[in-house]
Amino acid sequence: MRTITLEEHFATPGFIDGPGRDLKDRALQFGRPAAKVLEQLCEVGDKRIADMDAAGIDVQVLSLTSPGTEQLEAAEAIALAQDTNDFLAEAVKQHPRRFAGLATLPTAVPEKGADELERMVQKHRFGGAVINGHHRGRYLDDKVFWPILERAESLNVPIYLHPTQPPKPVIETSFGGFSPEVTNLLAGPGWGWHIETAIHVIRMILGGVFDRYPKLQIVVGHLGEGLPFMLQRLDLMPTTMTRLNRPISAYLRENLHYTFSGFNFMAPFLDLFLQVGVDRIMFSADYPYASMAQARAFLDQVPVSAIDRERIAHANAERLFGL
Repeated sequence: MRTITLEEHFATPGFIDGPGRDLKDRALQFGRPAAKVLEQLCEVGDKRIADMDAAGIDVQVLSLTSPGTEQLEAAEAIALAQDTNDFLAEAVKQHPRRFAGLATLPTAVPEKGADELERMVQKHRFGGAVINGHHRGRYLDDKVFWPILERAESLNVPIYLHPTQPPKPVIETSFGGFSPEVTNLLAGPGWGWHIETAIHVIRMILGGVFDRYPKLQIVVGHLGEGLPFMLQRLDLMPTTMTRLNRPISAYLRENLHYTFSGFNFMAPFLDLFLQVGVDRIMFSADYPYASMAQARAFLDQVPVSAIDRERIAHANAERLFGL
């Protein structure tokens, strides 16, 4: 069975010395475990492929690790996005059967972001783009960003919406009052990342993004960032109130796809499976932050038919990303 993982991260030297310098600081502060993650992020060659082989992973779809370019000034974002994409295009060129790419975009400059997406899709055959959450408190429901969404729809490629830290006022209000370590984890992978991403998706729906671009597809990880559990509850806001073309749940079933990405948990998987169906679920590992071997073992354990397992493992990703 072919396996394709979709939320697999990398970093360039320019990123590590710039917006990703916290990764280097953590490596110095926390020692070998953090240093190993940093080393794995920066390696996009034979060592990564050996790790994939050991875990039974055939293809990684690579994207720049969080926080990406989304919090940068325009000029820095443009330069870093182009450098990152050229770096990744070369890695894919060297290993075309093992790697594929998602474009990094300078979301601070939406027209430039749309052009960069088109460059990477048409010239380098990237399967879409990754956007790491809000841009300094502004979300993709803001029409200023819609040139990117319009271009993605016209190119027929998805956008992977990856978590990022909530805006600072939200962190202070909702996650503050604890030790810095607890606040950081609570606002991040322990809770806040996922709720932040779910709110981002809901804002896009309520803001009319998918009524304006009905063919646009968004991918979220972590078994849906909590959205499947709340899917029916969201329909308490009827179309007479929202003035949307469809119920909120319809957009979550028709304009979103969902990956595992480190959430190897059976109960949330079953909820997702029952809520959205197998055709919108895709495999992921969240390397190097989570184990590829554990993700692969979980894929083998999910209680679905052999045909559905093939869909989750590779067929859905092949269709959506043109792999």
